[in-house]
Amino acid sequence: MALNVCSRLTMSIPLVLASRNVVPVTRLPATGSCWTHLRCLHQTRAIRFDGGLLRNFSSSSQPSIDVSYDQLKKLLVSRSGVVIDVREPWELREYGNIPGSINVPLGQVNGALQLKSEVFKEKFGGDMPTHSQNIVFTCLAGVRSKTALDTAVVLGYTNVQHYPGGWQDWAERERIQTKV
Repeated sequence: MALNVCSRLTMSIPLVLASRNVVPVTRLPATGSCWTHLRCLHQTRAIRFDGGLLRNFSSSSQPSIDVSYDQLKKLLVSRSGVVIDVREPWELREYGNIPGSINVPLGQVNGALQLKSEVFKEKFGGDMPTHSQNIVFTCLAGVRSKTALDTAVVLGYTNVQHYPGGWQDWAERERIQTKV
């Protein structure tokens, strides 16, 4: 009886995921114990329709998409990645920017990440990131940077993160006087 309930429960999880715009890519086995179903579900890869994002539902240690202030500072000092600020140019003039970041407004991220390197450099004043290079998106408070990260993932960039604190956190930690 308990095995039957467990089996029905694990078979209903893909339906719940589908109702939240997530569809399993692999299928659960038709037979087997409850634990087999759970192990299989643990390794299920799924895709979300509303952005085409590949998500891995697994307990394996995935790198975090969030970057802390200290991690961002190290990345900028070592030049081991590209920091893209997705705020509008007037916001950078008004409030300031993170030194070493490239300004690509959110509305232009999709097109910018598909440009040829020379055109990207000419238009945005920085080197075009490669699909495997570490890219950290930032904005004012971490909302637009997450959207830019999702866009980059859809375009095939594999090592993307965002700085959830954005300019507000940076300015506070750097003790920069700002209007925000």
